[in-house]
Amino acid sequence: MALMAVSAVNVTLPTIAEQLHAGTADLQWVLSGYALAFGVCLVPAGRAGDVLGRGPVFLAGLVVFLLGSLACGVATTPMLLNLARVAQGLGAGLFNPQIPGMIQEHFDGPGRAKAFAAFGMVISVAVAVGPLLAGGIIAWLGPGTGWRGAFLMYLPIGLVAMALAVAWLPLERSARLRPGSRIDLDPVGSVLLVAAVLAVMVPFVLRSWPAWLLLAAAPVLARGWLGWERRYAARGRDPMVDPALFATGSFAYGTAMSGFLLLGQTTTFVVLALYLQTHLNATALQTGLVGLPNALAAAVGSAWAGRHVIARGRSVIVLGLVLLVVGTVASIAVAHLIEAGASFWWLAVPLLLNGFGMGAANPPNQMLTLLDVPTHRAGSAAGAKYTVERIGTAIGTATITGVYFAVAAGVGVLAGFDAGFAAIALATLAALLVAVLDLRRRPDSGLRDRGA
Repeated sequence: MALMAVSAVNVTLPTIAEQLHAGTADLQWVLSGYALAFGVCLVPAGRAGDVLGRGPVFLAGLVVFLLGSLACGVATTPMLLNLARVAQGLGAGLFNPQIPGMIQEHFDGPGRAKAFAAFGMVISVAVAVGPLLAGGIIAWLGPGTGWRGAFLMYLPIGLVAMALAVAWLPLERSARLRPGSRIDLDPVGSVLLVAAVLAVMVPFVLRSWPAWLLLAAAPVLARGWLGWERRYAARGRDPMVDPALFATGSFAYGTAMSGFLLLGQTTTFVVLALYLQTHLNATALQTGLVGLPNALAAAVGSAWAGRHVIARGRSVIVLGLVLLVVGTVASIAVAHLIEAGASFWWLAVPLLLNGFGMGAANPPNQMLTLLDVPTHRAGSAAGAKYTVERIGTAIGTATITGVYFAVAAGVGVLAGFDAGFAAIALATLAALLVAVLDLRRRPDSGLRDRGA
């Protein structure tokens, strides 16, 4: 639901603008408020799950997310809608890092690989189905109430998730939280990290000149946070994120790789939608259907990677990234064929390759990134990784769409598409370089001997 709420909202924006008389700034905050709340919450939420118990924090996040979804569905003004989207983002940020933490805690070996593969499959399908479902609800109910239904659809999904969580998840408090023991959530570290993340994300989310000044403060805040965490650990306290984590090769390389990967690939469907709908006059539903094979292929790729990552290790990720680069470049070639008269439906073919590559690269990277992280640190480590991904997404969305618009305005829409997808390919190549360096650092043929 966390990522479905990102993809599905795009198709509701024109209707929201019409029904709530929302301006451009209001619509920007429909997207930005969720993204910022989601991004800043991830590491503190992961830490809370490590300390308080992942099941209870997961449930709390679901409750906040569902209340935010309900508030979105009944909002009567743009301001109320944007406040509700912030609540949605906070809820998503609370429950999201608990999932890899629980997988890390309760699975190992092939079981862990299959669990991460299943997680990746669900994400892939949800991201693709979200816009189709939201668009279908709007078409069914009409513009007046359809956009509300696109937010309220999370209520039945979330209630089922809550029932399953109560039935299946361990809801007891963390074993580290003994009766009478002090709860140490490192509040100063949390505040410093949130400030540093905001200083990086806000400029790329708002894309306005005064906000760019915050980037100058980001390195200072990041150094201050890291220094605090080191001093906190030296005093015998339990820091929010163990500074030694960043010296762990598998975590550092895996986090950097996923940051570059999402910097590029998250923008694929933004540029694709702009090209199809503004240049080729495709409908929102047609755009969603062009991308549907991508999601199905990602699910297949995730399943394939889950079966092979234990035996083949990081080479699975490298293969997935190679396919992503090839698929992205092939999309440029297909766009030129479309300009020559071919149907835009042919774009589904290279996107199919992209989908399999994403499924083969991303879920096993989640597993291998956390491979050497102690179980009691899994939540905060996953939160740190996801935070880097959110930052990469914010930077990519701002820069790559900016490249598209600039080139499209100056040269033409096809040239804008070429430039946008070339930028996506370059970011993916950077992810591939990191993955190859990680593979050379530890050229394992598989992970069975390590008992992963």
